[in-house]
Amino acid sequence: MAGCDEVGRGPLAGPVVAAAVILDPDRIPKGINDSKRLTMEAREVLFEEICATAMVSVAAAPPWRIDRDNILRASLWALARAVQGLAQAPRHVFVDGRDRIDVPCDCEPVIGGDGLLLSIGAASIVAKVTRDRLMCRLARVYPEYGFDSHMGYGVPRHLAALEQHGPTPHHRRHFAPVAAAYARLNGADVPPDLPLPEVTKTAIVEEEAAVVQVA
Repeated sequence: MAGCDEVGRGPLAGPVVAAAVILDPDRIPKGINDSKRLTMEAREVLFEEICATAMVSVAAAPPWRIDRDNILRASLWALARAVQGLAQAPRHVFVDGRDRIDVPCDCEPVIGGDGLLLSIGAASIVAKVTRDRLMCRLARVYPEYGFDSHMGYGVPRHLAALEQHGPTPHHRRHFAPVAAAYARLNGADVPPDLPLPEVTKTAIVEEEAAVVQVA
């Protein structure tokens, strides 16, 4: 039995990160809960414990996929990829939220599942810590945006950086504030087929979603 969850539907930049976890019933870390209810320090500790004792897979849908498919479809795609990446195929998958995902086994959506089922809670922690670490790495490449403080969400500092510096290749070009930033640069609305700047070798988020290796 696996639990899966995703993090990062709302931000203006960065990927949606999904995790799938199969807990070892004899070695379940204490304190697992919805990642949003835990402090950063608690999440980091639990992340290490979960990865050391459970079967874990992580996948990411990058901004170009979010722009192409829409945020919901990209999120469901990443969730399915995370489940498919598990070393052992589960017979049953619990997924946080209302939607089923495309996996070759029974799938049961659970609204509020990250606070109800330990496996989903564990997945929420893994996804959250993984995405936060990715955004902190992006902050080293693009320090002017402050990704390490807001993780890509549309806070005033981020919006001000968008207005001053324009979007990066990791911004979601069809999210309204980013589209507005492109419009300011181009003098028109951003068209659906607007090419993105080439992602540099120092960029952290991969072009193709796959299992994310977190240092």
